Amino acid sequence: MKMIANNIKMGHVLEYKNDLYRVVKQPTHTQPGKGGAYIQVEMKSIKTGTKVNERFSSSEDVMKARLETKDFQYLYTQDNKIVLMDQETYDQIEIESEMLGEKIAFLTENMILTVEMHEETAITIRLPETIICEIAECEPVTKGQTVTSSYKPAILTNGLRVMVPPFIESGTKIVVRTEDVTYVERAK
Repeated sequence: MKMIANNIKMGHVLEYKNDLYRVVKQPTHTQPGKGGAYIQVEMKSIKTGTKVNERFSSSEDVMKARLETKDFQYLYTQDNKIVLMDQETYDQIEIESEMLGEKIAFLTENMILTVEMHEETAITIRLPETIICEIAECEPVTKGQTVTSSYKPAILTNGLRVMVPPFIESGTKIVVRTEDVTYVERAK
């Protein structure tokens, strides 16, 4: 679908030079004293992972990829592939587990994931925004220590490391933001 380069935003997927690129930074609009205004766009190839900086004229037409967003249920992982089930048709699909990277540790049975697809090919997988996890190990609580801006390292039961406030102890369930693996709050 065509759109004017002025409307490009971070996260958009563009069809450019026979490849798909995700815009990884908010584009900057520049209006030099001489010449026409342009948009500086930093994007990353979805297939190869190569980063590209490109300039588009402000009024230039660019092709935004038409993506279909669908919810899938996580079933299991097998041979470096994640097996998901379509919530409507019950069809199963396999996706390379490297698409999630270290966040694969967050996957739990029956978790609902959002998959963006382009022509029946998975482009990205989005986990729920926050997940409840349990602390496997961390430094003990120091008596008299109150909530301060200092955080201590902790290891979750899924093996990921997260920085937590000093009052959190082993066995505590916490809410973790999946996008950047950060502590949100103690689970209620």
